[in-house]
Amino acid sequence: MAELTIDAVVFDVLGTLVDEPAGLRAGISALDPSSNLDAPGTERLLLLWQRHIEREQRRIVDGDRPYLPSDALDREAAEVVARAAGAEDPGAVATPDAVESLARAARRLPPWPDTVAGLARLAGHFPLIGLSNASRTALLELNAHAGLRWHQALSAEDARTYKPDPAVYRLAVTVAGLPPERLLMVAAHAWDLRGAQALGLRTAYVARPVGDPPTPSDRFDLYAEDLADLAGQLGVS
Repeated sequence: MAELTIDAVVFDVLGTLVDEPAGLRAGISALDPSSNLDAPGTERLLLLWQRHIEREQRRIVDGDRPYLPSDALDREAAEVVARAAGAEDPGAVATPDAVESLARAARRLPPWPDTVAGLARLAGHFPLIGLSNASRTALLELNAHAGLRWHQALSAEDARTYKPDPAVYRLAVTVAGLPPERLLMVAAHAWDLRGAQALGLRTAYVARPVGDPPTPSDRFDLYAEDLADLAGQLGVS
């Protein structure tokens, strides 16, 4: 720990601080109350949503598609899910309002049980920066719904790309006004930490049921079971 000198902590939001699949499942279940969709069906639709978002964000990062904010991609994903739900249950009817509500479910995500207390604990010792692929508007609603505490919340929308593009992590470095190695990037996704690492940020993996676990070749600075464990490793009482 003596070699890890941190002046600010940067947090991923989706999956790391909020349970994104849980919020989306709730939105999918509410798409059509008359639907006979079972739990496996909900999981199939959730996977469709996730694959659409991941694919389209990657296309934008790779320059194969013009930039669109997360709100637009969420609406696309909601339409994909609604069409698939109708195919699985022909009697189900998803109205335009229901599809729009599903798209907004991506902003109504519950925090993990340790999130709110963990952020409050860390906020007394470090400046906290949220860094999310969510749009500015979506991030505002996410923060309010989940009760997230920040000193600064940054959206990838300001870089007009998505993580793991280096331009997104550079937003946090610029706002902090610190060398990258004095910032600690915290995420439940190994791919996210690799992106931050490439720009010189220090990294901390926090285990979540919905995250992207490290591979044997990953070398992050810290590995934590939850935010309480992370705070302890950072010397925060």
